[in-house]
Amino acid sequence: MEHTVAIEVSHLCKTYDTHKAVDGLSFQVYAGEIFGLLGPNGAGKSTTLRTLITLLHPTSGTASIFGHDTVRDADKVRTLIGYVPQERAIDRFLTGREHLQLLGALYHLSKEEADKRIPELLKLVELEAHADRPAKTYSGGMKRKLDIACGLLPDPKILFLDEPTLGLDVQSRLRIWEYVRMLKARGITVVMTTNYLDEADQLCDRLAIIDGGKIKALSSPTELKVALGGDIVSLTIKETDRIAGLESALKGQPAIRSARATEKGLDIRVESPEKALPAIMEASNRLGCSIEFIQYNRPRLDDVFIAHTGRRIQDELPKENEK
Repeated sequence: MEHTVAIEVSHLCKTYDTHKAVDGLSFQVYAGEIFGLLGPNGAGKSTTLRTLITLLHPTSGTASIFGHDTVRDADKVRTLIGYVPQERAIDRFLTGREHLQLLGALYHLSKEEADKRIPELLKLVELEAHADRPAKTYSGGMKRKLDIACGLLPDPKILFLDEPTLGLDVQSRLRIWEYVRMLKARGITVVMTTNYLDEADQLCDRLAIIDGGKIKALSSPTELKVALGGDIVSLTIKETDRIAGLESALKGQPAIRSARATEKGLDIRVESPEKALPAIMEASNRLGCSIEFIQYNRPRLDDVFIAHTGRRIQDELPKENEK
């Protein structure tokens, strides 16, 4: 099946002094998909995003939006994209409608076009009833809806979302997810950064796992998990001082692909639980490890991240500015 390429990134690098924030990224984003950049704080996600939206010039390499170079054709690129940053500078005393009107003027929308687009967008993000209230009275979820409406005001072909649910409660996060899926259904290409595993798993058609400015893996969440191979048996062990010994004893055992120590036990990747469990129990008994809890599951995105980066992604609130 042929895909229209919306974004082409080739050997992209961005260096600050001696620090390589982005180190040789190459990937494509297809028109109409939700594409994710998944990684921890400082991985290079936001730097990549800011380069694609023409705010930063790459140190080397190229990026293009529908064939238009982000440096040479920056003005054209800006007519094709919308951007929702982590934190928009919302004026607390302006109403939601006034925010959109102000932004419409900055985008040089005609009065007729603004008068048509703004009510449509307020309806789309369910802020019609709150449009004439000051933004200082909005909840965090409502402010994020206003951010998305602002990003959609220029009618973009591609919408860039930088940590779209950062700091929101669970219900607000789920609502934003609904809007992102709705944007895809309307034919908009969405590129988003996130350090939330569940968000990447639930929303993204494809995602690039980024760590240290490099792409460690790129595919759909399902394909990444299938490619990992093997199911996961997680142990909680009473004697935490014996975890390392059990980890060593299990490595190389038949039907066990890998064992990794966790804070309270082990995550063991197995070919099949039926074959691996007898070996796990035998080694535990031999070493005097009391197993308090056993959990079995298919590979998770967390397991994929660990396999490709050697560590667990921290699902914590990002720092204020990530390079």
